[in-house]
Amino acid sequence: MIVKILRNVTGAVVVAADLLTRWSRVKRSAQGQAKVADSTKSMKLYHFLGCPFCVKTRRAMYKLNLPIETRSASQGSPHRESLLNGGGKVKVPCLHIQHDDGKEEWMYESKSIIQYLNSQFADIK
Repeated sequence: MIVKILRNVTGAVVVAADLLTRWSRVKRSAQGQAKVADSTKSMKLYHFLGCPFCVKTRRAMYKLNLPIETRSASQGSPHRESLLNGGGKVKVPCLHIQHDDGKEEWMYESKSIIQYLNSQFADIK
């Protein structure tokens, strides 16, 4: 019980610190942002609100100005079940990518997700 309360309080502090210290977003042309929006339609980020690694990943998405759908994988969430069924485990952050050829990719590590997003979207102007 005490551990759960401590975890929730710490999570709230991490989220508040994130909101207070965000960087500015990448500025793109309307065409560039439309291209990014089209490319990210096939992506979903499964996360927990107060998870530090999820916060790190969401910060990178914010900085890159990526409109990726976020889905809470908290206990009792219907998205938790789709994360388990699709990716095979309830571990966050998880970026689900539905490729054009029909293949699905479930990327789990925040560092890997951020590297992937930077490689795909950082140079689009």
